[in-house]
Amino acid sequence: MEPTPLTQRFEELTSRPRRPQRLWLHLLLFLLTLFSTTLTWPDWAGRWLLYERLGYGALLADGLRFSLPLLLILTVHELGHYLAARRHRIDATLPYYIPFPFNGIGTFGAVIRIREPIPDTRTLFDIGVAGPLAGFVVALLVLLYALITLPPPTYLLDVPGHEALKAYIQTHGRFPSAPLPSDDPASVTLVLGPTLLFDTLAHFFPYVPPMYELYHYPTLFAAWLGLFFTALNLLPVGQLDGGHVLYALLGSRWHRRLARAFVVLLLISATIGFALEMLPALLAEGIWWLEPVAWFGLAFTLYLYLHRLFAGDHRWIAPILLGLMLLAALAQHLVGLIGWLGHSGWFLWGAIILYVIRVDHPPVGLVQPLTRTQRLLGWAAIAIFVLCFSIRPLHLL
Repeated sequence: MEPTPLTQRFEELTSRPRRPQRLWLHLLLFLLTLFSTTLTWPDWAGRWLLYERLGYGALLADGLRFSLPLLLILTVHELGHYLAARRHRIDATLPYYIPFPFNGIGTFGAVIRIREPIPDTRTLFDIGVAGPLAGFVVALLVLLYALITLPPPTYLLDVPGHEALKAYIQTHGRFPSAPLPSDDPASVTLVLGPTLLFDTLAHFFPYVPPMYELYHYPTLFAAWLGLFFTALNLLPVGQLDGGHVLYALLGSRWHRRLARAFVVLLLISATIGFALEMLPALLAEGIWWLEPVAWFGLAFTLYLYLHRLFAGDHRWIAPILLGLMLLAALAQHLVGLIGWLGHSGWFLWGAIILYVIRVDHPPVGLVQPLTRTQRLLGWAAIAIFVLCFSIRPLHLL
């Protein structure tokens, strides 16, 4: 039987010599990322009273308690992709780590590069699902370790400021159920979003801090980030891991439908976040004259996003845009009902998805039905996404 053009092309690609790995570059980026995450963390921990008393050793120990588990989760995730690619004889690079000491955690994660086309949906599925599954297992183990080894609330007595909180802990021996008023009117409190997995496990362990104090605990915060990064990679859009899984599991038609529905959900969250976070911040600063500009900017931004999402089809654009603007106008009156949904940060992620990652998955040469084991792993990946995703991953009080 004569080979088809597709198989000829695949044989041509796979017969090419493998390009060498630049081990020095991967190692350098890893060390820079380790350095940036280790030295960034102590600002979050804020235990400067302890650092002043015990010296740089305590500072470095806190930094490593954050950086090592976080980088372990990222590394195992990317190696899952890499090893799956090598198993299928697909040319792929080792992980490229992305140091970034200016975003609060010291990194933008890590990526590998697939250096040749993926020939079929089974291969696509295996490579796409391997990273999240491997990373999730390690993140779950890190989370369990962090929960088992949590110190009592008196751990926070080494944090400067927070006098009302420390007085409450000394009196009651536990955390207050809600953040206490601060003596500093300029201070803000970072609150991390709840997830099904974290909230469920937290009920079985003592000393679990509330979500508004979680970032003071290095290993626990690294576990929360690792699980949330896993969920971000499993977003069911484009060529993210979740997009690969959805495309191979349900096909291109359902991928298109579900990816668009999910982007609309993110825009709903971003719109509510605008009405409840961004607009009140403008008014609080006394910049009342910017309010009409802000509303116009919201409508224009949503129109651009929806125009991109639905390829200019106003049968979809017009009603969804009208609904989103109406939701924004009513959000202040519905805050008790929908406030938990609002996160303006999805505007940025929406731009990344629509203009960089893309919503649709590119076609794969050979569409094959997945095996029973692959289907089970695919639904497991979707379950992991549901367990680890937070529609409002962080907000400020």
